[in-house]
Amino acid sequence: MKNLSNIETIKDICKRYGFEFSKSLGQNFLINPTVCPDIVHMGNINENTGVIEIGTGFGVLTAELCKNAKKVVAIEIDTKLLPVLKETLSPYNNVKVINADVLKLDLNELIKEEFEGMEVCVCANLPYYITSPIIMSLLEERLPIKSITVMVQKEAAERLCAQMGTRACGAVTAAVRYFSEPQILFEVSRESFMPSPNVDSSVIRLDVREQTPQNVVSEEHFFKLVKASFSQRRKTLANPVSAAFCVKKSDLLDLLEKVSLKRTARAEELSFEQFITLSNEMFENGMK
Repeated sequence: MKNLSNIETIKDICKRYGFEFSKSLGQNFLINPTVCPDIVHMGNINENTGVIEIGTGFGVLTAELCKNAKKVVAIEIDTKLLPVLKETLSPYNNVKVINADVLKLDLNELIKEEFEGMEVCVCANLPYYITSPIIMSLLEERLPIKSITVMVQKEAAERLCAQMGTRACGAVTAAVRYFSEPQILFEVSRESFMPSPNVDSSVIRLDVREQTPQNVVSEEHFFKLVKASFSQRRKTLANPVSAAFCVKKSDLLDLLEKVSLKRTARAEELSFEQFITLSNEMFENGMK
């Protein structure tokens, strides 16, 4: 089996199949041989695990997953990679490649059909331009999965895994924490890829919660509040929130005091529990 993280191997495959890297698809393939084994190990992939991989490249991570998982279903949108994968994944009989856009697939149905009786995880080296949409789609669908282990742009990793109440957090931080327990596993330098991107990456793991927070009165209201609060980060949250919910700013300021928040509070200052408390209080006071 050829070393798929070797530059000369990649160049040879590109030449033989007439493959060119697509900027529009955010294609940067791994050439650091230590990264994929670490992703598999820290992603808790074992012989009882079924894995959904999103984006295959030439199959370097796919092959590592096949060596360790019970079954791998790899979803690849680029049709030009299909003949390449037929060659590079030929040594493995526990992999299925699906040529599709993951955002258009019924993943619940896929899991039922492909992974009966297995614990399911997601692994991916995600294109930077579509990181958040894919992660949020996976979480919001409430798929029967244990974890999502993905490589993303370092800045995105810091935002996704930030602690609430810090400058690094945002609306997506709250959403990710609502559905999972996130952590940064390790960093990956830009030199680990071909072609080399302009930024470094990080591998993160989101351990999916068996139950979302039970003390949220209205999930829809909670997310509306979070989105509004972070929509104008430089302003106190009373401004965008009162506008989004069509309530008097003075009434909202009084409610902030009622739940022990400063009238001048900004979104990045609130903890996850404070967002829940504020959302519940607003909902119960008719601020919907």
